[in-house]
Amino acid sequence: MAKLKNLTITTPLLFAFPLKSEWAINPIDLNAPLNSGDWENAGSLKFTRGFVLAKNDARFLYLALDVVDDTGNDPSTNDYFWLSFDTNRDRAITANQDINYGLYPGKPNKLGIQKYLGPGKWTGLLSDPSDSEVVQEFGPSPNSSTSHRIWKFRIDLKEINVALSWPLSTPYTYFGFRVRSSRPAFTTDFPGNFYRDFTKLRQLILSRKPVISPSLLGPLIGSVGFIPTTKIDATGRATTDPGYFLKVDNAAFGGTLNLIGNRNKLQNLYNANVRKYRVEIAGPGASFSRLISNWSNYRWNGSTYLLESFSASSLGFYELPNPTSDYSIDDLLIQFPTTALLPGLYQIKVTFYKRVGFIDQPQDSQTIRLLIDNHLPSTIIESIRHGSNEVSACAIENIGAAPDGLNFRLTANDPEGNLRAVSFYATYGDNQSATIFNETYTPSMGNWQGFVNRSIPPTGNWRPPQSCAYSFVLVAWARTTNGYNWVGKNPTHRNLTLLL
Repeated sequence: MAKLKNLTITTPLLFAFPLKSEWAINPIDLNAPLNSGDWENAGSLKFTRGFVLAKNDARFLYLALDVVDDTGNDPSTNDYFWLSFDTNRDRAITANQDINYGLYPGKPNKLGIQKYLGPGKWTGLLSDPSDSEVVQEFGPSPNSSTSHRIWKFRIDLKEINVALSWPLSTPYTYFGFRVRSSRPAFTTDFPGNFYRDFTKLRQLILSRKPVISPSLLGPLIGSVGFIPTTKIDATGRATTDPGYFLKVDNAAFGGTLNLIGNRNKLQNLYNANVRKYRVEIAGPGASFSRLISNWSNYRWNGSTYLLESFSASSLGFYELPNPTSDYSIDDLLIQFPTTALLPGLYQIKVTFYKRVGFIDQPQDSQTIRLLIDNHLPSTIIESIRHGSNEVSACAIENIGAAPDGLNFRLTANDPEGNLRAVSFYATYGDNQSATIFNETYTPSMGNWQGFVNRSIPPTGNWRPPQSCAYSFVLVAWARTTNGYNWVGKNPTHRNLTLLL
């Protein structure tokens, strides 16, 4: 009678628990030992050779592969890892999009990036600069007092296409990894065969729940995204304290905004059977009208997040969810887009009501001011001059001996005074670049509008480093936030060929 060999029963991904990342109050120092305390309360998931730990902030995913079975301290890159992400979250390998991280050959602390071409096939290492890092450690951890291999990562969220400010989606990705040890010898994939079949990848859900001190929260509307409403002044601009995990200076607001309630206040209202509220908005010089919006939020049911939809009733009331429920965005009062609003100072009021008999009676209210500005700064390369002659786009220009060179006239202007930074640089050759001009906002600038038709450099000329085709790029960034990060930039460029 024939019998089955090597039968493996796997748990379908639907029933496999995801890895839930926890909020990193402070950026994690990868050079500090795993036992130093930075990883305390991290999300954790067990695999056959150890544990995966995860924390995140608004910019980075901090991931640790705590390989407790790898007890041999092998030099160089005899021990290695693969770390893959499904960047478009479609549970399939997408050529030239999905990412695999690994070590540069012979460089045990340098992170390499390649893109998938298909199942088990990749491009070569990419030359693009990256803010992601890896550091390996050999020592004890909270999971084992015996010294062993630990891989610690700081992954730029932009590289894996995750943004905490998505208006309609929980921040998540799918990931898998390989760890290889030479002493003792093993190669372990989690999940098995992940690099050939992305349906096997495990879900990783990032935290949107920073620990904001209750002393910073507003009395009812606690924050706009991560920005406490106590840090928004009467002009509607926000400035957070030095060292705060989202540092903004004199910032306007734009994009899609989340108004987050004060947890303690919401819990008290809910316990007192105050379960409905209205949101109203008043534009510059206008009276209040109801702010009606529809949004979605994910609720944790013990094993996964389930999408729930929220909208106002015909009378403009929203229902307050139980504050003890675990949502992707906790205590979310309303999520609304601002892109259709003209720039200006707006008032937003939230009022809670309790049904007494047949009457909805107001119980508590708060009004905040927000300066809304979704206009992008203007960027214009007014002229490029070689001596007294203007050089047109696509021209081939001969540059003489020093001090001969080019002079530029540039405009980077924001009439509302919400300019954050300006950069002007040239790209050329094989991924090379040369900085020509940079300027960044400081609070002493007040409401910085930028400049019009400025001469760059102010005296003398800029000389190209070599004969080549050049792209001159001017970028201006808006000093506008959605409460999670900066939003809005405007680039422009002009191409020339320069011969020395």
